[in-house]
Amino acid sequence: MKILVCVTSVPDTTTKIAFTDNNTKLNKAGVTFITGPYDDYALARAVELKEKTGASITVINVGEADSEPVIRKCLAIGADDAIRVNAEPTDAYFVAEQIAAIAKENSYDLILMGRESIDYNGGQVHGIVGEMLGFPSISPVMQLDIDGDTAKITREIEGGKEQLEAKLPLVLGCQEPIAEWKIPNMRGIMTARTKPLKIVEPTGTDKLTTVANYELPAPRSAVKMIKADEAETLIQLLRTEAKVI
Repeated sequence: MKILVCVTSVPDTTTKIAFTDNNTKLNKAGVTFITGPYDDYALARAVELKEKTGASITVINVGEADSEPVIRKCLAIGADDAIRVNAEPTDAYFVAEQIAAIAKENSYDLILMGRESIDYNGGQVHGIVGEMLGFPSISPVMQLDIDGDTAKITREIEGGKEQLEAKLPLVLGCQEPIAEWKIPNMRGIMTARTKPLKIVEPTGTDKLTTVANYELPAPRSAVKMIKADEAETLIQLLRTEAKVI
């Protein structure tokens, strides 16, 4: 079985975000980038399937050269090789188009990715990739087992869980608790340096969306302490200031 795991390079959740070029671009200065957390779960499940079935794992990232530390970490965790599409990931359609082009060339049985990235939180790429390839696309997947050419899946739905089966090939958007989070060990870090990382140029259309401008959320207001016997004051503040009741 051949597995393609799609990973994003996103700002660390503790990073203080700033913008440049009249608030139209992220200011990368001083920003630490990490693998998208949901993509980490997808990779972790792929590694577990590799250990169980002998599958091969290729990691793909659509990104510029500064995303290679993230890719090398994925190789250290257990991917066999990697592909970097040398382009800025401008929008979901563009990224999906790059992934689909690579998938058509290499005939993967299973394409895994996070249910969404944590920078734009669009959650669109897996669906677009599935449509471009003519494969079923399912998300968010919480459990995944492979029995021959059949995937047994549990996914989250509103108010509960849904269990279903589907034939490979598939495109799946993953989330916890699909696998145990994996941290690269020293042996993995050393071997990652020698694993193949192929760089290819983008194909297909240019971006279909343009960012008008970014805005930071309003700063949090100061905390107001209300005495236990002043319930009416609390209710008034919740109604007039917080506007939650």
